[in-house]
Amino acid sequence: MSLVRSFIGWMGFGPQDYTGTQISVPQQLTAELAAPVVFDTAMQLSAFWACARLIAETVAGLPLCMYRRADGSEVEPKDMPLLRLFDGKLNRYQTRVEFLETMVLNLAVHGNCYARIVRDTTGVIAGLVPMMAAQTECRTNKDGSRVYLYYTMEATVAYAEQNIWHVKLFGNGVVGLSPLGHARNALGIALASEKRVSQVFVNGAKPAGILMYDKILTPTQRQGIRDSFKDLVEGNDDSLLVLEAGMKFEAISMSPQDIELLASRRFQIEDVARFMGVPSVLVNDTASSTTWGSGIEQIIAGWYKLGLKPYLTRFEQSIMVNLMTPQESATYEVEFDFDDLLRADPAARFAGYQSAINAGVITPNEAREEEGRAPLEGGDQLLVNGTMVPIDQAGRSAQPLTPDGGTFGDAAKNIATEFTFERMEMKLDTLARELLEAKAEMVKPKRYTTVVVRGHDNRIVKLVDTEVN
Repeated sequence: MSLVRSFIGWMGFGPQDYTGTQISVPQQLTAELAAPVVFDTAMQLSAFWACARLIAETVAGLPLCMYRRADGSEVEPKDMPLLRLFDGKLNRYQTRVEFLETMVLNLAVHGNCYARIVRDTTGVIAGLVPMMAAQTECRTNKDGSRVYLYYTMEATVAYAEQNIWHVKLFGNGVVGLSPLGHARNALGIALASEKRVSQVFVNGAKPAGILMYDKILTPTQRQGIRDSFKDLVEGNDDSLLVLEAGMKFEAISMSPQDIELLASRRFQIEDVARFMGVPSVLVNDTASSTTWGSGIEQIIAGWYKLGLKPYLTRFEQSIMVNLMTPQESATYEVEFDFDDLLRADPAARFAGYQSAINAGVITPNEAREEEGRAPLEGGDQLLVNGTMVPIDQAGRSAQPLTPDGGTFGDAAKNIATEFTFERMEMKLDTLARELLEAKAEMVKPKRYTTVVVRGHDNRIVKLVDTEVN
């Protein structure tokens, strides 16, 4: 069987589902590793660390909610033991956030995460204890059942599949493929680059070279010259050395500029981020973008949907299938509060509240509750856009207009038509009155009186005609 399996793997037929130990790492590499790659060495790369931390902390920080399928109402932790467990400590050491960080880290790096299910005497789940993926082995028996082996320093413990919570990435359906294992070539190149940079700076960025002399030297003389001039290629001392008797020094190692070390290290950031499914800009790669503008916001929004959503969906469905009874799964639905990621943007958050309130989806007090504010009197009514009246009163005025069974649309049209005619009649009446008043003023005879103005000597200075109303 092992020969057949090796032949199939050599042919490159892809993931295989077979009896025995399930393998999540590639069986062959495309090239020789530039440096040994294990979890400890990979996590020393800043890009790999940043990607793993970003995924783990983002997923673990999202609130975990449970809703009733019948009416969509949210379940309180006191009403559901499993939700109460996730709301507090899942084991004696970890809170929900710490537990999920451990689980998501193993999932993002190894492609699988495991937790031992602890039940009380009645069979109800009382705790979840994470198991490191690097210490866990999944085996498939001949009858199709699975057993999990957990290797510790003291012993190897076997667990039945009903006692293990197993979440996996895409793979053969039994175990997920390991991002760490399949990114070994890229990570090896990045580690080799880091090692080369370290060597350059350990030697003070001095290149290796050849010290040429035009005479034949004895081994003793050769060693003496090597000891005298080793500062040319070793150490951080920048002492002044004097070459005499025709000696010449010629560098033979390539400089960091020659091997484009800086460009290679920048590319490795993008390559590692590509393997981890994280936009490189989110791990502070500003080589192609230097500002956090609207384009970056679109990249982040896309990562939320395409990068994080698959992780959340895996955990949601796995909780309902593996941690809940069939009756509970039929009654409740588990969901991460993905909208909580919008809390970093108050403008978008309040715009969403306004749209939902105007559409009659949520009440003002529900929006206030999301913001942690106290409810207000009268804020529990659903409102509709326009007149902003309670939703149960919308359209009541239109009911008396349809005693003959007419539709609400017809009634609305009649109301609009009558309202328009009434306004037109009022305007016409006002205009008619104004015209009559103007006409009366035009035909009304005018009366004048003459005022005599006299001077100091009582002589008439002028006559002034004044209109009398």
